[in-house]
Amino acid sequence: MTLKLGIPSKGRLMEKTFHWFADRGITLRKSGSDREYAGAVDGIDGVELVLLSAGEIPRELNAGRIHLGVTGSDLVREKLGAWNTRVVELAKMGFGGADLVIAVPDAWIDVDTLDDLDAVAAAFRADHGFRLRIATKYHRLVRDFLRDNGVADYQLIDSQGATEGTIRNETAEAVADITSTGETLRANGLKILSDGMIHASQATLFRGRRKDWTQAQRDTLKRLMAQLDA
Repeated sequence: MTLKLGIPSKGRLMEKTFHWFADRGITLRKSGSDREYAGAVDGIDGVELVLLSAGEIPRELNAGRIHLGVTGSDLVREKLGAWNTRVVELAKMGFGGADLVIAVPDAWIDVDTLDDLDAVAAAFRADHGFRLRIATKYHRLVRDFLRDNGVADYQLIDSQGATEGTIRNETAEAVADITSTGETLRANGLKILSDGMIHASQATLFRGRRKDWTQAQRDTLKRLMAQLDA
């Protein structure tokens, strides 16, 4: 049986993944039209390319339907509880970098740290009768981070659109979002808490932890990792 490698099916993440493997002597390519999600691998035997959305890859790794996958480290941590018992990081790939951070309005001049946020959240609930709202797509990561840092009086509001715009639209009081430069947050009148870094994400090659691999698949993985020097 082949070793199935899942990579993002489109965009810069796919292109940079192709380049990363090519630099190590392995050619990944789409084998059909641009609209098809079929792929091929040259430069090593026994590896099959599977093109998926970046968000699907953690789930497919966990289910064992693919053996290896390239996706953002933030997505693995968000979508898989106890992620490091389900997948193994094989190589950080050095691209696709973005930080998951907590940001609050610039107007909150006395709020710079998580302790400050905790105090504001408690006061907000007393004043308004409901908990301070934090808009995010990353519920698991944000909830775990705030719990570990002692922030309690808040509620997470799901945001699948432009998260940074929720403050302006008065649907949230703070945000937890991915940013590469912070420019979009600043343009929306937001500042990142000084200790508000939740996770520094980048594209990462992962292996699933399922035990039902054949010996041929294990041998292929050894050859692949030797070729990648990872």
